[in-house]
Amino acid sequence: MARQERAEHTRNAILDAAAAKFDEYGFLGASLSDILAEAGVTKGALYFHFASKEELANALIAEQFASDHEPLAGVERPGLQTAIDMGHELAANLRANKRVRAGIRLVIEQGSFIAPAESAYRMWIDITRTCLLAARENGDLRAEVDPDDLAQHLVGAFTGLQLSSQVLTGRADLTERVTFMWTLLLTAIVPPRRLARFKPEGTASIRIAGVSA
Repeated sequence: MARQERAEHTRNAILDAAAAKFDEYGFLGASLSDILAEAGVTKGALYFHFASKEELANALIAEQFASDHEPLAGVERPGLQTAIDMGHELAANLRANKRVRAGIRLVIEQGSFIAPAESAYRMWIDITRTCLLAARENGDLRAEVDPDDLAQHLVGAFTGLQLSSQVLTGRADLTERVTFMWTLLLTAIVPPRRLARFKPEGTASIRIAGVSA
């Protein structure tokens, strides 16, 4: 048990160090030597857990979609407000959690080190679509709004928002940007009689996943 705990501690130290370097420099700019120095481990220890820098990057990407980070976990009745709250939760995690920041940056940069994988984007689109399909059943979407198209638009819009917020303010205004996005969207997609039901600023208690910045 003690050996397993030490191995897990080492693996987490490597992931935290890699997240810090990938978040700061991107995949191509972060070197294994920098990651080793940050983690305070030997090259042998790193290769015991990860066969390459690519495998280390993919582990951080996969972590964003692990079952214990599932955005709909514990949500009994997902709907439109769930989609709003998920966006705010991700915005909070991007500000507070280096693994989340690194994972999202690596997803965006994925074509620079392996063939771009659709799985990360498709999972977020599918999760968002689930919320929007429930919203349609509840009468919370206008008849002309297609949940598939809207789900793709939301994921793309959030990606652009967080990138511009990162460049302009270091994501300090990301929550406000997400609120503004939903303020505009709600008037376009929700029947007027049901508009007051939704809060573009979010309602959920924000879950900060994993370790903090």
